[in-house]
Amino acid sequence: MKPDPAELLDDVKKIAFEAGEAIMAIYQQGEFDLYQKDDESPVTSADYAANEVLTKALQKLTPSIPILSEESCEFSFSERKQWQAYWLLDPMDGTQEFVSRSGDFAVNIALVVDGQPVLGVIYWPTQHTWYYAASQHGAFKQVGQNIEPIQVTQYATEGFDEADLRLAVSRVQKSNTVGQYLVDAQQYKTVALGSCSLKSCMIAEGRADFYLRVGPTGEWDTGASHCILREAGGNILDSEFNALSYNQRETLANPDFIVIGDSKVDWKKVIIPHKTQRTL
Repeated sequence: MKPDPAELLDDVKKIAFEAGEAIMAIYQQGEFDLYQKDDESPVTSADYAANEVLTKALQKLTPSIPILSEESCEFSFSERKQWQAYWLLDPMDGTQEFVSRSGDFAVNIALVVDGQPVLGVIYWPTQHTWYYAASQHGAFKQVGQNIEPIQVTQYATEGFDEADLRLAVSRVQKSNTVGQYLVDAQQYKTVALGSCSLKSCMIAEGRADFYLRVGPTGEWDTGASHCILREAGGNILDSEFNALSYNQRETLANPDFIVIGDSKVDWKKVIIPHKTQRTL
């Protein structure tokens, strides 16, 4: 029997909060261990602490559903491809933001069924904020006890001015990295935020309109936000405007991708399609 994502949502929000608390205990202490992975990306003791909380709690919640995490992904494709449903985790998206103490990091939990994210929970611990969605149940933002539905900004098809679009950007990525793939990089307003998933949530709640990610990411970087965006009226596509896939390849690396809001916008007039310039 396939899991019902809506029935799992409240429990998963609590688990995301518990992982966020584990991160914050280390963040507030100000002392942590910093390591470098084989791909030269950073990982900290806070990533590992959050991963332990998530995996233990999800195993207890759904013992029959396997767990694939950025910090524990040692499964062969021959094993993974047998999974009808699995949890896809990024215990702390925005490790560099954690290290630099910007506060822009988040816990990401997705449930993937038949190759599609059907539940997404993102918890931003420094802001006590959740973004979450279950397939066909809408997308929501919760700050403390206040919950409100969210959706992408809708633009009228007639009289639409592309200069009104707001581009979510990284605090650290060089502007020309993204600008080279925009039809007119100079005309867009920019909104800066740290973690990949939090920028996607900005688009889901209508505070930005699009985002380009150029460079290495994994499927755990998009799973949770992909579900939230779809329920809010947006989407995530690869850099050639094709659908992203989950657990369909030997590699778990994403291609470069595009996060978009209003589907009525002709995004090919804004973003130049391109092949990912790295080996996947």
